[in-house]
This record gives sequence, structure tokens and C-alpha cells, in this order.
Amino acid sequence: MLSLRTPEGITFSLPLASPVSRFLAWLIDCACILAASAVFSKVFSVVGVADRGLAEASMVIGYFAISVGYGIACEWRWRGQTVGKRVIRLRVMDSEALNLQFSQVVVRNLLRFVDALPAFYLVGGAVCLLSRHSQRLGDLAANTIVIRQPKLVEPEAERWRTAKLSAKYNSLLEHRHLAARLRQRVPPRLAAIGFEALTRRDRLDSRARADLFAELAAHFKAAVEFPAEIEEQLSDEQYVRNVVEVLYLK
Repeated sequence: MLSLRTPEGITFSLPLASPVSRFLAWLIDCACILAASAVFSKVFSVVGVADRGLAEASMVIGYFAISVGYGIACEWRWRGQTVGKRVIRLRVMDSEALNLQFSQVVVRNLLRFVDALPAFYLVGGAVCLLSRHSQRLGDLAANTIVIRQPKLVEPEAERWRTAKLSAKYNSLLEHRHLAARLRQRVPPRLAAIGFEALTRRDRLDSRARADLFAELAAHFKAAVEFPAEIEEQLSDEQYVRNVVEVLYLK
């Protein structure tokens, strides 16, 4: 478990993924990579009829491109997840819980081959077991962590209703496609932080409260951009309130 404290004094914890769960996700990703490589090999087997050496070189380069490109494309497109991580419910994050940067995704995936040495991720597994936050070499170099992403259950939505934090009118719900995209892109942990911030807002002084909701609103706006006229009409706290209502009341 990784505990983080915001400048506003809010402490929250991120459940770190175990080496076993990461290995299971890797097995699923390996199956996806092998399937894509098999299709690639079928296509280039035609080239082997004319030039066997060119075909073999193309297959080696193709496998490298697929294995690296798969991780980079998936983790960037799905905000820190591959097919395997989505199935096992894991997610890559910046070690300070900030937005994952493209350079971080590239670095951790390029170093995957070093972690995989000599076989079955022995180097990466050993480093993961010994490191404080269960990070492999790629994570240490990219300053990333892998967390477990627990599924939000219905009682959380009930907490939202009973807390009486729901606004009478939510302009974000007018844009159903953007609201659906928001539910897809915002990780449950960030949604939970937004909810806790709303329930504890009266315990903060005015400056800390304003800074906290400004930071949360910025994170939500970075995930999905709603029409400017809607965002401009809402304060940061009201925007967070509306976003959390969208996330919890489907």
C-alpha cells in the first residue's frame, strides 16, 4: 500500500499490485502479442518464397515492433492499462499519482526486455520483490507504479445519495456521450478522492479548500473536455461535485 499526502493535507492510499497479479497480466499480454505476431508471420511468409533472409529479418523486426508497440499503444490509449491489466484490474500510474506521461510509457516498455532477462521476467520479478513499491526496472526508470484497481460497488453510489451531495441540476448530464467517456477515463481511485474531498470539505480552511478543488477539477477536465460555456459557469467545487455525481450515479 502506497500512502500519498496532498499539499492540502488530504491523505489517500493506493493498493499496489503484487508480483503474482502482474505476472498473470503479463501472461495474458503475451498471448495477445503472440497472436498478433502469428498474423504478422503469416503475412510475411509470402516474402520468404522470394527471399528467405529478408523474411526472417522482417519477422524479427516485426516481433520487436509488436511487443513494444503493443504495450506503448495500450497503456497510452487506456491510461495505464493493457488487455492483461484490464482483465486483472491493474493500472500503471505515476509514482506521485499524477497524470501518466507518454515518455514514462515509452521508457517502461523499452526496458521490458531487460526485465524479462534471462527468461520469464526473472530480473524484473526479483527487482519487484526487493523494491519498496513493487517496481520493476522499467518502473524505477520511468518513475511509475502499478496499482490494483478495485471495482466500485453499489454501496459507494448509495453513500453518494445518502450524503446529500448531489446537485439539483447537473449540466454535465446533458452531454451523455461525454459523461460516458468520463466514466471510462476517470480511474475509480480518483473518483473516490473526489468523493472524499466533497464529504470533508468543511474541515478545510478556505484557501486549502479552493486549492484542492482547483487541482481535482483540473484532473477531471484533462480527462474529458466539456463545452467551454459549461466549464466557465461552474466553480471548481461545483464542477467536481457534478463530475462525481456522473461517476457514481450511472
